[in-house]
Amino acid sequence: MATTTAADVLVETLLDWDVDTIFGMPGDGINGIVEALRLRQDRIRFVQVRHEESAAFMACAHAKFTGRLGVCLATSGPGGIHLLNGLYDAKLDGAPVLAITGLQYHDLIATQTQQDVELDKLYMDVAVYNARIMGGAHVQNLVALACRTALTRRGVAHLTMPVDLQSEDVEADTRSPRNVPDHVSDLLALGARLPGERQLERAAAILNEGSKVCILAGQGALGARTQLLELADRLGAPVAKALLGKGAIPDDSEFSTGGVGLLGTKASQEALENCDTLLIVGSSFPYIEFYPKPGQARAVQIDLDPARIGLRYPAEAGLVGDSARVLDELLPRLEPKKDRSFLEAAQKEMEAWRELMQERGTRTDVPMKPQVVTWELDRLLTDDAIVATDSGTITTWVARNVTMRANMKFSCSGNLATMACGVPYAIAAALAYPQRQVVAVVGDGGFTMLLGELATCVKYRTNIKIIVIRNDSLGQIKWEQMVFLGNPEYACELQPIDFVTVARGFGIDALRIEDPTHCGEQLREAFAKPGPVVVEAVVDTHEPPMPPKATLRQGLKLAKALARGTPDGGRIARRIGADVVREIV
Repeated sequence: MATTTAADVLVETLLDWDVDTIFGMPGDGINGIVEALRLRQDRIRFVQVRHEESAAFMACAHAKFTGRLGVCLATSGPGGIHLLNGLYDAKLDGAPVLAITGLQYHDLIATQTQQDVELDKLYMDVAVYNARIMGGAHVQNLVALACRTALTRRGVAHLTMPVDLQSEDVEADTRSPRNVPDHVSDLLALGARLPGERQLERAAAILNEGSKVCILAGQGALGARTQLLELADRLGAPVAKALLGKGAIPDDSEFSTGGVGLLGTKASQEALENCDTLLIVGSSFPYIEFYPKPGQARAVQIDLDPARIGLRYPAEAGLVGDSARVLDELLPRLEPKKDRSFLEAAQKEMEAWRELMQERGTRTDVPMKPQVVTWELDRLLTDDAIVATDSGTITTWVARNVTMRANMKFSCSGNLATMACGVPYAIAAALAYPQRQVVAVVGDGGFTMLLGELATCVKYRTNIKIIVIRNDSLGQIKWEQMVFLGNPEYACELQPIDFVTVARGFGIDALRIEDPTHCGEQLREAFAKPGPVVVEAVVDTHEPPMPPKATLRQGLKLAKALARGTPDGGRIARRIGADVVREIV
């Protein structure tokens, strides 16, 4: 009779929780778990990555795109350490992820042996649930609780297990009298938390009294599209969207004013600056300076997490619960607004913004403007496309030029804003939805951090298109140095890389775009190719990701940076000056 190991129980319990994919890299600290996965490869897929950081990114993206638990696996010591950046991405964006790591032999822990890192102690900050498995009789209890906690608290759960205990016969482990076998279940009972009558009436009164209502929608509003559109129509309210809420309503909706913040639109900024009532739906957008000034607007906030109510802006009414369910309760209490002048002003501003984006997205200047690439990309995306992007100036171009339509999905590293997540996100999306169009838009800086995942694209035959915006620069950092601090650019130039040759070395088809007049045609060529394709788009390194409304302080800081010796300062000044003239004209 075959022995049932602790690792067997771990994997079987994951299967009970409908886990069908695990991202990771084998190692001697998790050999027992890897063997349990090998024996069940017909029931659960193990996706081998080239860096554990990617495994955590993929688990996070899997959770974001599917709504299910994302799971990653790493060996003891460095493997578990490598997971951390991707796990913090999940923590800060509220994605349910389970991380499983190995430990040294149980009787050598804390003896300064090889890879002797007590990962449960290391993970104390990142995890909402964090435990060390102590033997075969301990496994089922902890795995079930870890899965349940990650899903219900929308965060990271972590389990670590000494390598020798993974292969332990569960029958050999002494079970305590109170640890009754199979006393846990895989039931996930999500609470139907709804605000009370008094709270709903208070919120409705505030919204009904407002004459200039603005809605700020975030990630928590992604499942409430129908309600949001009805709400916006009833209140005559423009809907501004935080980046992770880009898909909350379609970008071409008459109520959408696009994004907020530095990579947002002028229409959204004007709406937030001039509203007298703010309704925040499922958002904790972190840049407080872009909200209305405290005291300017009365605020109502809807969030699943009561701790976030009033976190960014003083709220007079807080409604705790799922956005769609809460709005279903709130809508019948709201009176249709006859005066739609505030919405109409936002629509007029948004029309002008779209014209500006079209002008910038169709320019024929050489070097090519990065906006041209995302403008042309938008015309090739299907109505169910999945788009992932890195952090940097490329996030601005995607946020402004990629139009969310129908059933499209979009995500990136939101609150962590880490580089290098774009390609792992896209791989996870392609594996979860093999029939859908998947695109990663990344910068040359972030792309090179986890370049090895091109091998993963090939190994798993992912049909993803990777667009590398190559400006030979850490562009976002460069502009932050100049515009925020008034310092000349320093240490932001990147050694140029021939990404076409690199991609072909991995066995991936690739092409380079340099001429803006051929950009659309070349992108269509790339999208027509089967399997993974890398598109290297060589763009102007000096094109600034200008905020929707530049402030005097930002202008003075930039002028100071240019005067103090920023490389190519004259060219940058002329470029920005020309853009300002275009906006005025």
